[in-house]
Amino acid sequence: MTAIQKLDENPIAHLSPEDIEAFGAEIEAIRQEVLAKRGASDAAYIRRLIAFQRWLEVGSRATLLASVFPPAFVLGTAGLTVAKILENMEIGHNVLHGQWDWMRDPKIHSTTWDWDNATPAEAWKHSHNELHHTYTNVLGKDNDLGYSIMRVDEDQRWHPFFLAQPFWNALNACFFEYGIAAYDLQLGKYLPMKKEDRPEHFTKGAKAALKKMRKQAGKDYLVHPLLALPFGGFLPTLAANFIANVGRNVWSHSVIMCGHFPEGVAVFEKESIDGETKAEWYLRQGLGSANITGSKLMHIMSGNLSHQIEHHLFPDLNSNRLAEVAPQVKAVFEKYGLPYVAGSLPRQLGSAWHKVFRLSLPNGWLATTTPKNAPKRVAQLYKMSTGGRKARKAIQAELDAAVVGREFTPAA
Repeated sequence: MTAIQKLDENPIAHLSPEDIEAFGAEIEAIRQEVLAKRGASDAAYIRRLIAFQRWLEVGSRATLLASVFPPAFVLGTAGLTVAKILENMEIGHNVLHGQWDWMRDPKIHSTTWDWDNATPAEAWKHSHNELHHTYTNVLGKDNDLGYSIMRVDEDQRWHPFFLAQPFWNALNACFFEYGIAAYDLQLGKYLPMKKEDRPEHFTKGAKAALKKMRKQAGKDYLVHPLLALPFGGFLPTLAANFIANVGRNVWSHSVIMCGHFPEGVAVFEKESIDGETKAEWYLRQGLGSANITGSKLMHIMSGNLSHQIEHHLFPDLNSNRLAEVAPQVKAVFEKYGLPYVAGSLPRQLGSAWHKVFRLSLPNGWLATTTPKNAPKRVAQLYKMSTGGRKARKAIQAELDAAVVGREFTPAA
């Protein structure tokens, strides 16, 4: 298994096949231990959380009926934002993963849950549960890597289109639920086709997505503002719902970026998973993920995706148990000399955004640009952006040589 990200050292070079299998056995043992003891306390946790989230949403929407008054607007908007984050992250995402199916409660089950999101549950379960979690961080297989609009690895050929990826990423953050819906449909692949050539599953999926979007938009931007109309709160309630949705989207996007894109998270070639064993799959999940350190409240608000390493290792394990197993998983990683990427929210988010900006530019451009040579580097970037592949290839070779020269310059 080969990480193609340009890391200084191959993080698994020191492991033998036997070591990897032993690593996998220890990780599986952690999972089995938790599966054996989950029960009434876990069920009580998710039921309490769902009840709290629903009361918070009802109370916030009731407060917004008087949103013409600034205190009610602020309080209602803040409460609604938190309610939407909880519903999407710690409840919806995890219920749709099947983490609570073992309860056999038809009201809290992956086959019946409909979340507060523009993406239909069935479409999301296919693209996320079946594809992303199977092929985590495999270029060409895991479409979650950059959602098909970003360059996420140095070995992806640079194109001028990627210069705009910081802008696309920021825009995607604000309207993340719609971006996910578009990504689930693979709009970039099927929309350019003639209508009669599009596959039936795309047509059906598009209709389901539009229906779900109309339902969400009607609830947030018509029904609830109209309920506030007699109190003079139509426009403030409309604004509050928009702010809550954008706040939820930006938070979700940020948490997901922190778990997938910080520096040090590995990316893999398609060939690296040929004949992959369960132990190697565990290894790839761990190397292709990053955690966020923080308080219990932060973990709940992140849907426990702050424990992204553990979530990728155990996607079917109920989220309230991830904090419990995290120290055990970290100990196994340390035992086998494997990197366990973790950091605070500001650190991980800053690292992820730095990577977005760095990879929007040609390899080596940012690392070799100084105030002294900046005019030359800008001129090269302009030529790479306006010239053809031949010009890009020639200048890239010069940048690569500059990186090598920089790495081997003797210290003064």
